[in-house]
Amino acid sequence: MKIAIDAMGGDHAPQSTVEGALAAAKEWGDIEIILVGDEQVLKPMVQDAPANLRIHHASEVIDAEDEPVKAVRRKKDASMVVAGRLVREGEAAAMISAGNTGALMTTGLLVVGRMEGIERPALAPMIPTLDGRGVLALDLGANMDAKPEHLAQYALMGSVYRDKVHGIAKPRVGLLNVGTEAMKGNELTKAAFPLLEAMPINFVGNVEARDVLTGACDVLVCDGFAGNILLKSLEGTAGAMFSILKKEFSKSLKNKLAAAVLMPSLRGLKTMMDYKEHGGAPLLGLSGLVVKGHGSSDGGAIKNAVRQARTALQSSLTESIAREISGK
Repeated sequence: MKIAIDAMGGDHAPQSTVEGALAAAKEWGDIEIILVGDEQVLKPMVQDAPANLRIHHASEVIDAEDEPVKAVRRKKDASMVVAGRLVREGEAAAMISAGNTGALMTTGLLVVGRMEGIERPALAPMIPTLDGRGVLALDLGANMDAKPEHLAQYALMGSVYRDKVHGIAKPRVGLLNVGTEAMKGNELTKAAFPLLEAMPINFVGNVEARDVLTGACDVLVCDGFAGNILLKSLEGTAGAMFSILKKEFSKSLKNKLAAAVLMPSLRGLKTMMDYKEHGGAPLLGLSGLVVKGHGSSDGGAIKNAVRQARTALQSSLTESIAREISGK
């Protein structure tokens, strides 16, 4: 299994990507990691690399402020674009990037290519839940607008992902809505509801945002606009809560002593709610496996993204989704 990593993409690249790639290469000998980026920059950083890691030179970089479509079309030798080309040409089975999200989506569409039968790929990160199972939510930002048919495709792809990658038989699929009743919501959710009911999935109906973290479903379906607002709200709330706790625990000696007692549990809670533990979000619906890492991913997050890609490849995720979509 060959996995290409956009070594130059991300807030802390290439340091973080190289660290994660080295750790993954040492951990799993059954994969070959291809670091895509400026060879002069990367080579000194991987002098003691294991045999299953190599560099593929790319002379350009897509920056965070670049306009996605223009950047992908003009920067033909950008590390992200080259990694996508390796997947398209069969030289890599998957690619990982923590770079510009819009550019990665464009690379997926224009370079890797859509899966036959899929109109719009979906960004599908894991959202932590109180029961520890997590919920795969899609779409959380790849497409701001969606049709009912797109939501039906998201539901099917998400169901296959949780089955094949996480081993959850008959995962519960919910539709993000403002109420649990079947006829609640806007025109999009009202039209999507009967489509999801007719799908060969375990559809459990509408799910309200307040129930997402309690584990109401294993797959949460929504359009990219509502989904991205949900994700950013949860991230902001979690960050604010930990900031409040830190401030309160440092107010007095009594509070500091209490913090010392509670610290192990608080660290466990923070780890459970940390996006880095999940590695990245797959772009489901492409003809090859593409994983989007968080922009601020560190080495551990990159390694977890490799683990995630490795598991998806072992379970033939892309092929399984293609079969379900085609009905064969």
